[in-house]
Amino acid sequence: MRVNQLKSKFGTTMQGPLLFTPQVFPDERGFFLESWNKLDFCGLLETDGQVAMEFVQDNHSHSIRGVLRGLHYQVAPCPQAKLVRCVVGEIFDVAVDLRLHSPTYGQWVSANLSALNYQQLWLPVGFAHGFLTLSSEAEVLYKTTGLWSRECEQSIRWSDPDLAIDWPMLQGNMKPIVSNKDAISPFLRDQLCVF
Repeated sequence: MRVNQLKSKFGTTMQGPLLFTPQVFPDERGFFLESWNKLDFCGLLETDGQVAMEFVQDNHSHSIRGVLRGLHYQVAPCPQAKLVRCVVGEIFDVAVDLRLHSPTYGQWVSANLSALNYQQLWLPVGFAHGFLTLSSEAEVLYKTTGLWSRECEQSIRWSDPDLAIDWPMLQGNMKPIVSNKDAISPFLRDQLCVF
């Protein structure tokens, strides 16, 4: 498995999020890959100076083209780290740094995750997460280190002007399909982040 750090739009390497590319074994029947291996994953996190955590919940979403989900995160006592992958279609996946003492606070990184590139994005605790569906449909699987909690769930408006996320497909004034909750989420400047 290969691992890469990501750079923010300012060209700064962001500590925390990692892009994993598994080794794929194709043949005439199809392919095989290990999507997650505890020993490998923990070893890669430790190499990056991070502490490995146990996953406690798996989530699966289906979205049509133009659906934008996020930007979501959870605070204590139920924070979540996530390992995200797209198994059908393609998404533009985003992580926003919410760690107050981080040199990249308020900056974001992105990766195109797809069924064809097999890549996975690791988001430690302290990051908001969102994605935009680029293909006609997409199915996203993600593992979390904390259980979902309505009381701990928070969100940031996907169109926050201070974040200025370069969502693809939205450059030509195309409006994304968002939930009512995501449409009225507060901006980052109006929230107290506790990471």
